[in-house]
Amino acid sequence: MGPERRVIIGVDVGTTAVRAVAFALDGSARHVATREYPLLEPMPGWRVQEPDVLVAATVAAMSACVAGTAGAEVVALALSSTRYGLIGLDAAMTPVTPLLTRRDTRSSEAARELRSSGQSRELHRLTGTPVHPMNPLCKLLWFARHEPYLCTATRWWVGLKDYVVHRLTGMLVTELSSASGTGMFDVHRRGWSPVVLDLAGVSESQLPPVLPTTAVLRLSPTAGRAVGLPSGTPVVVGAGNGPLRSLGAAAIDPAVGGLTLGAAGALRTVVEAPLTDPAETFSCGALTDDAWVVGGAVSNGGNVVRWAGRVLGDDSAAPALLDLAERIAPGSDGLVMLPYLRADEAPPQGCAPPGAFLGLRGEHSRGHLVRAAVEGVCLQLGGVRDRLAGLTPIGSVRLAGGTFRSPLWREVMAAVLDCPVRVAGGADHVTLGAAALGLFAIGHTSDLQEAVTQLDPGVAGGEPVAVDPALAAAYRGLRTRLPALLTVAGRLGEILDEAASAGLSAPARP
Repeated sequence: MGPERRVIIGVDVGTTAVRAVAFALDGSARHVATREYPLLEPMPGWRVQEPDVLVAATVAAMSACVAGTAGAEVVALALSSTRYGLIGLDAAMTPVTPLLTRRDTRSSEAARELRSSGQSRELHRLTGTPVHPMNPLCKLLWFARHEPYLCTATRWWVGLKDYVVHRLTGMLVTELSSASGTGMFDVHRRGWSPVVLDLAGVSESQLPPVLPTTAVLRLSPTAGRAVGLPSGTPVVVGAGNGPLRSLGAAAIDPAVGGLTLGAAGALRTVVEAPLTDPAETFSCGALTDDAWVVGGAVSNGGNVVRWAGRVLGDDSAAPALLDLAERIAPGSDGLVMLPYLRADEAPPQGCAPPGAFLGLRGEHSRGHLVRAAVEGVCLQLGGVRDRLAGLTPIGSVRLAGGTFRSPLWREVMAAVLDCPVRVAGGADHVTLGAAALGLFAIGHTSDLQEAVTQLDPGVAGGEPVAVDPALAAAYRGLRTRLPALLTVAGRLGEILDEAASAGLSAPARP
C-alpha cells in the first residue's frame, strides 16, 4: 500500500469469483485479492453453487486483502454481490439447498406461465423486476411444484449476500437493493408484498428483515479472527453489483447512462424513485433509499469474440481477430449477427431467439464474422438505450469494463449510441462502488460522487470517444432492419423446436 494508512475494503461476491479490494482513503493506492469457485451444472439448466464454498472463498479473499495492506487501519468492509440468487436455510441456518444462481433456468416454465397469464405485468409494476427464471419468485414456484418437501424443511429463504452477511456478522438480514431484485418486494411501499408472497407460497417470517443499503453491522469475533481484523469492525451491508457498478463508474447523475460490458453487458441510469416500463424489460433496483438504478441487461457481450476465438482459431486469437475486424467496412458487407449465444436475460419479447448469422456469403471472412459479432452486441445495447430513453432522458453515456480497451468496441459502441460518450477511468468499478457506498455509510463523506472520486481520483473524468457521423448514420440504417430480422430469427427458432419435438433432429449415422 501507499503512504495512506487507512483503507476501506470493497468486497464483490460474483458468479465465479470473489474480489476484495482495499482502497486507500486518499486514493493513493489499492490492493486486490481474488478467489475463484466453480459454477456447477448437475442437470441441464441448473446452475448452482455450494454456499459454504462461496463463504470460504470470500473469507480467504478478504484475509489476503487485509494481509496485503501491510497493517493499514481498515475503517470498514463494504459488500456487494450478484442479485437474484436463492438459498434455503433450516432453523439452524444450515443450507438445505445449494445457491440457485441468476443463471439457473429450471423455473423457465413458471416464468412462461406468469407471462402468458398476464400476471407478469402487475408483478413487474409492483416489484420493478421482470418475470424471468432468474428471479427468486420463479425459483420458489419451481420448488413448490417439484420439491415441496424441501419447502417444509426450509425456515428461511435468503439471497447470496444475505448468507455472507450472516456468516460475517451473525445477523440474518437483507437490504433494499437485494430485496428489490427478488420479484417479491413492493418497491413502492418499500416492503415485502403480501400478494406476491401468497403467490410464492412463503410467509414474510421466512424472509430476512430489509435494511437500508447503508446499514452498518459489526464483524463477529469468529469472522474477525478468520479475516484478520478486530471484532466489531464496521460491515456495510451494501447493494447488488449492478447498481454499484454504476456508482463505481461515476454514472449516477441524472441523464447519464452507465454502460458496462464484460462477458455480458448492461445499460442503466439513476432515477429518484422506482420506475418500470410497459414492455416489462427493465429491472429497477435500489442503490440507496432515494437513488434507484433502472436499466436492462444483455447476456452476450465480449463473450462473442471469445467464442469466435474458439471457433475460428483459439482463445488467445481474440485480439488478432479484433484486428482483422477493424479492417472490415461498417455493416460487415451485409452480414448481421444476432448474438444470442446464451439466452438473454430480458429481451423485449420475453425470450431470446436463437443466435444466428444472417446474410452469410462466400466472400465473408473471419474478420467479417467477428465485426458482425461486435456490431450485433452494440446494436443490442443501442436498443436498450432507445427503450430506456423512452422512460427517462439519457443525454450521455459512460462506458465501463475491460472490453472497451479495444478501439473497435469503443468506436462501434459510440457510433451506435450517437451521443456524447466517455470511457470511465479507473478499474474495479464494482468494488469501487461498494467501497464508495461504504465510505458514505460510515459518514466519511456526505456525497456518493465525492466518495468515488476520493477513492479513485481518475474515475470521474474519462476519455471521450469521438462519434464518426458516417458510421453513426450507417448503424442507424442497420438498426431499422433489426426488428424484422429478430422476427425472422424467432420464427426460425420455433421451426427448429418443432422439428426437434417431431424427432427430425435424429443423431447422424456413424
